[in-house]
Amino acid sequence: MSECIDARGLSCPQPVLLTLQKMKQTSGGEIEVLVDNEASRENVARAASAQKWNVAKEEKTWSEYRLVLKRS
Repeated sequence: MSECIDARGLSCPQPVLLTLQKMKQTSGGEIEVLVDNEASRENVARAASAQKWNVAKEEKTWSEYRLVLKRS
């Protein structure tokens, strides 16, 4: 079961901080992160990689990005 973080409408560093907080609370599985700008997408992916999480899936719609993170 994946956890979901809806960080749409938030500017950095809030999406990254929410993602890092959820990573600390989650021992494994998946975390789904929704953001609505390229900078947040890049920063969340970079923070995940630094914490040994992989971006397993990434989707872009016209107004948002959906990242699925998995622990490596």
